[in-house]
Amino acid sequence: MSARSPRNKVRFWRSGRFAAIALGCSALALIEIAPHPTSAERARAPYRIGVLNDARAANHPTVEGLKIGLRGLGLEEGRDVIFDVWITDANPERMPAGASALVKAGVDLIVTSGVDATFAAKAATQSLPIVFTLVGDPVAAGLVKSLIHPGANLTGVSSLTTELVAKRLEALKALAPGLRRVWAISPGPAIAGGSSAGGLVVVSRTVRTPDELERTLNELRPGDGLLVPDSGTMDISAVLLEASLARRIPAVFSSELWVDHGGLVSYGADYQAQGLQAARLVAKILRGAHPENLPVESPGRMILAVNLKTAALLGVTAPREILFRADVIRR
Repeated sequence: MSARSPRNKVRFWRSGRFAAIALGCSALALIEIAPHPTSAERARAPYRIGVLNDARAANHPTVEGLKIGLRGLGLEEGRDVIFDVWITDANPERMPAGASALVKAGVDLIVTSGVDATFAAKAATQSLPIVFTLVGDPVAAGLVKSLIHPGANLTGVSSLTTELVAKRLEALKALAPGLRRVWAISPGPAIAGGSSAGGLVVVSRTVRTPDELERTLNELRPGDGLLVPDSGTMDISAVLLEASLARRIPAVFSSELWVDHGGLVSYGADYQAQGLQAARLVAKILRGAHPENLPVESPGRMILAVNLKTAALLGVTAPREILFRADVIRR
């Protein structure tokens, strides 16, 4: 990995609003040590934690981070907590049934990843605590009243997906300066279209079915790029990754996960770190705190990742300023 300049990195990537809404999520918060379970806690049956997301397997990175975080806070799986993970196979229509099943199973708390899962859990229960992750803007989505005072039975960790759109476009433009138009294709409400960073024009398109997605991809032209959503619905991120590589279309993602699988560039919250942050909130709630009194947290770690092998495939060159600022470089 090339040398980096931390001072320039902070100046380049930190947005004003991100700094303003950061609610005490720091490295110290991630390693905060909670008291170990008391003898009374050990004597009770393990807490049951329901998990709802759009993954196809139980080992979603946020779930792995959640388990690691709880273990570090003295809550061992099997002894203090057990997990009831509902698999939805990236099908949003299964979310409501999954949320209802977890409520009926008698879980003590539900952890969600993504907007669809969080809305399904919110609709299924107004009393069980819900801790969400990977929600771009929970206030704009209507999940919570405010970041500081979320209200009701929800709190969690925002991924700032919406906040970071401009930064992602900036990174994509730096890697592929010839881009003129970027498609923001999403299964949910897409970002507003129009002019954006560096003169790019953003074409916003909402797709509800695989056929709509395929028709939209057929509209792509040379000189276009892709702004890939943070969503597992219809496997849209995977489909857009395949289109990017097959059609030589530069694309920017929200997670390092996709750069590991061949995506050109990503900038966003680390999935496992989101689970680690959620673990702190979960532990507090299990020990008596109320969700409405726990502010929604912003990400504790943001990662810029670049895939040089994909850059070569697409015929683009990673500029030195991007390499200096990158946290992860895949070769």
